[in-house]
Amino acid sequence: MTDRGAPVLGVDIGGTKVAVGLVDGEGKILAQQRQPMIANSDAEVALAAVTGAIDSLISSTGGVRGIGICAPGPLDPQAGVIINPPNLPCWRSFPLAQKIAAKYRVPVTLDNDGNAAALAEQRWGAARGFRYVFYATLGTGIGTGIVFDGAIYHGRTGSAAEGGHMSIDYRGPRCACGKRGCIESLAAGPAIAARAREKFAADPSCRSAILDLAHGDASQISSEMVGKANAAGDSLAREVLAETVELLTAWLGNIVDLLDPDVLVIGGGVAAMLQPWFGQISSRLPSWCVNPRASEIPLRMAHYGADAGVAGAAALCSR
Repeated sequence: MTDRGAPVLGVDIGGTKVAVGLVDGEGKILAQQRQPMIANSDAEVALAAVTGAIDSLISSTGGVRGIGICAPGPLDPQAGVIINPPNLPCWRSFPLAQKIAAKYRVPVTLDNDGNAAALAEQRWGAARGFRYVFYATLGTGIGTGIVFDGAIYHGRTGSAAEGGHMSIDYRGPRCACGKRGCIESLAAGPAIAARAREKFAADPSCRSAILDLAHGDASQISSEMVGKANAAGDSLAREVLAETVELLTAWLGNIVDLLDPDVLVIGGGVAAMLQPWFGQISSRLPSWCVNPRASEIPLRMAHYGADAGVAGAAALCSR
């Protein structure tokens, strides 16, 4: 029987990488490694990529008391089955938790990355001490998680908390999910870059540090370039990000009216770029809510940053 004081292993699976980390009972990441994920081969080759990453770290320890795994959805957290995530075509209805448990002989828990990161923030991070937590990660996409009284809210089928695909404009751009006007299609990294490109298309004579960073080719503009230009005081970059902030404020107003959370926690690369606007979002939130106490809800930057997947996966089996 493994020592209850032993660490847990967090496994963060993405389309291109597997990140693994040893995490103690206070949420401290003791060691971690990354290895390539083989997502376009068959199921067993992909599984071998995951177990190889686990073996590379677990062999140097006296054992772990559990393994938590986070991966993109859709998946079934109760059954531990990967259903059919677009960026993991290797797995369709694949019993990943069962396979890992059979090999390592410890409890294994599987959940999607947004849920897992939300739990880590509630247990050890920016939302510690709060009962009702809404978490969002803003990056290439927008992922979310909901934690009530220390437990992830999964909904009836395990598919709850797809907040990135909440539409705020039914006439808006079509999202990769097929719906129109999802906040992901309006405020994630690619949408920020697209908004900047649209401004140059509308006014080809426009000068901006964004275009300088793209070496004069507007088609190469990225959200990171917009962020760098804004940090340098570029007015067009600020305009693009201010518009993004207004969209996110409208979306968060809907979240507050639906959930009435104790805290809003935001992470991811785009969130780091927008952190100077957090105060503005909080002050503007009442204008997008019917909740009369919306301004009382703290808006916090996530604690774990790039380590959210590893910490989140570990949080799934940390009790």
